[in-house]
Amino acid sequence: MNRCSEAAAVAATVPGSGVGAAEHRPPMVPRQASFIPPPVPNPFVQHTGLGTARLLQAFLLGIILLPLRLILIGLLFLLSWPFAAAFIACCPEKPTYPVTDWRRTVTHLVLRYLGYALYFSMGFKVSVKGKPASALEAPIFVVAPHSSFFDGIACIVSGLPSLVSRYETVQIPMIGSLLRAVQPVLVSRVDPDSRKNTINEIIKRATSGGEWPQDTVTWTWQGYTFIQLCVLTFCQPFTKVEIEFMPVQVPSDAEKNDPVLFANRVRNLMAEALGIPVTDHTYEDCRLMISAGQLTLPMEAGLVEFTKISQKLKLDWDGIRKHLDEYASIARSSKGGRIGIEEFAEYLKLPVSDVLRQLFALFDRNRDGTIDFREYVIGLAVLCHPANTEEIIQVAFKLFDIDEDGYITKEEFSTILQASLGLPNLDVSGLFKEISQGDSVSYEEFKLFALRHPEYAKIFTTYLDLQTSHVYSLPREVHTAASVASNKVCPEDHEDRTSDKKDD
Repeated sequence: MNRCSEAAAVAATVPGSGVGAAEHRPPMVPRQASFIPPPVPNPFVQHTGLGTARLLQAFLLGIILLPLRLILIGLLFLLSWPFAAAFIACCPEKPTYPVTDWRRTVTHLVLRYLGYALYFSMGFKVSVKGKPASALEAPIFVVAPHSSFFDGIACIVSGLPSLVSRYETVQIPMIGSLLRAVQPVLVSRVDPDSRKNTINEIIKRATSGGEWPQDTVTWTWQGYTFIQLCVLTFCQPFTKVEIEFMPVQVPSDAEKNDPVLFANRVRNLMAEALGIPVTDHTYEDCRLMISAGQLTLPMEAGLVEFTKISQKLKLDWDGIRKHLDEYASIARSSKGGRIGIEEFAEYLKLPVSDVLRQLFALFDRNRDGTIDFREYVIGLAVLCHPANTEEIIQVAFKLFDIDEDGYITKEEFSTILQASLGLPNLDVSGLFKEISQGDSVSYEEFKLFALRHPEYAKIFTTYLDLQTSHVYSLPREVHTAASVASNKVCPEDHEDRTSDKKDD
């Protein structure tokens, strides 16, 4: 019996190495509660379905209400603009000092009452619960959830606090002047230092002792377009809005040392008052949504709760963005932009087998039979990358290099892979061509492929673990022979070797 046959014979006798022996395989890795999918898959898109009756009502009323309201809104903007222009006449575009003279008192008073008239002319009936705090009591004013530009009504009711807004908004004629009149904190999404500068500016204003107006953070993303939102709103008889001012929240000593604790507590209080869930999605998720759309995937495919995933798995933006490209190459042809077992097998150039199903199940965290991008990122980080170490790659290479000549031939590669997957007739020529530059594979070629495709690492380590458990369970007189036949896949220092796998 040649060396290839001996290795195949040992592999074939490993418990669970064949199809139909899944009950002998190691149990599934336990799931961490912190990786449970969010209760709201996509919080950045507003979907509101209007029935035929509502659409007909909007059309009929809109014939009268829409032009009338547009005329009133235009007149109010024209009245507001001179006061805003006078306020910002001597102010830089990015304010460096607070305006505290008569201009602030007069302008804010006039703009506030014109603001009341503005949202009344739009058809809003606003009710207020609670009492707004002063800038001395609460220098930072948080409004949530922000889903459209109409949420600016809360800013009018609260006394025109300074907004955190995109820099591009102040470039809009007339609208930009009105925005600058509240001395906003301007954010540039193309400036890498913008987030740090924004934080520093808010800190400076919050500690000014009330010289600056309150600061409020707002943010929105997808949903109705500006024109759609205006038309649908202005064609309604009225729109009810309730604004609730909650008690001022003061951070504890522990929360001062860890601001994230304070932010989470405030967020949970607001969510509880609104009766809605919370998620850990951030602006980076929106960037991933755009990237997913550019890769012809459904935009929501890019959502991963970036901040939580990146912190727990030590991943950065570039790494997750690279994973999205890899994911798109697998899922682009699948329905709904999710990876099924067939797409998974095709990507790995392997048939659907017992081993592949087990690997797929480790990625498929919610057991729905598909892998979404979030599950793919977690699977690579938790299952594959820890197993894709230099030591594992070396041992895997030795496993395939049966004659120990420093190269893996197609026959050696086929023998081990067929045995490990329990498929004696498996054709691996396509996969072998992916790795090799010729008739054989060197260690450097094998290592480069393993690092580029960490998905295979779990297949290698599963097979190595099964071999290890089999060899050490053999009778003593068979132990030595089995170790030789399995091509030293069980290192002599096995008992002292610690696992580098992460707990999932």
